[in-house]
Amino acid sequence: MKLSPEAQQILMELQTYQQQMQTVLMQKESLNIQNMEIGKALEELGKTEHDDVYKAVGPILIKSTKKDLNKELNEKKEMVDIRVKSLQKQEVRLKEKLKEAQERFEEIFKEQEKSSAE
Repeated sequence: MKLSPEAQQILMELQTYQQQMQTVLMQKESLNIQNMEIGKALEELGKTEHDDVYKAVGPILIKSTKKDLNKELNEKKEMVDIRVKSLQKQEVRLKEKLKEAQERFEEIFKEQEKSSAE
């Protein structure tokens, strides 16, 4: 059975939404990994008694103070958290769009089956 132009359009929408969802989920996973790494770094920073610490910037180490590095890591963690929340909202919207498109596609497909059976 050949799909109607409307069904083909909805199928294309479904594929687009699925690709967008995959991208969002990959970005979210990457940010969650960054968040864990920042958390571990903050934990280790909290354990050290030295005021002078080093941070990796590319292939080199840069001297910094514990206070400055702590502030920098907390700011970075905050930015990552905001981005994760944004991606979670996108994920919810995409799930809704996927569900709606799936329902429309099924409805059109059933109508098409009925009309071709007659």
